[in-house]
Amino acid sequence: MNPAEDYIIKQPEPYRSILLHLQVIIEYTITDFELKYKWSIPFYYVNGMPFCYLNASHKKQFVDLAFVKGTQITAYKSYHITENRKKMMSLRYQSVNEIQDTVIITVLKDALTLY
Repeated sequence: MNPAEDYIIKQPEPYRSILLHLQVIIEYTITDFELKYKWSIPFYYVNGMPFCYLNASHKKQFVDLAFVKGTQITAYKSYHITENRKKMMSLRYQSVNEIQDTVIITVLKDALTLY
């Protein structure tokens, strides 16, 4: 198991379930990627460039699926959380029940067009 997968598996619930669900959606949608462990979090690379990452914030009690070129993504803008970030955007989840697969898949495909 690589360190990125280890990060996901070692998270307490509900973070682990959220991260695993997001991982499945990401890896189903993006077939040509590299999962690395950068800055102490799982980071997906596409065409050798940073694409998106997963971050479990225990303090704030959510999981972020964050996109490096997030502000350029136009799909489902109402779901985007930028919090004063200039380039990045995230989709944020506090439970597995909040995850809408269609939204994530559409956002991932939109983000892929930027690479």
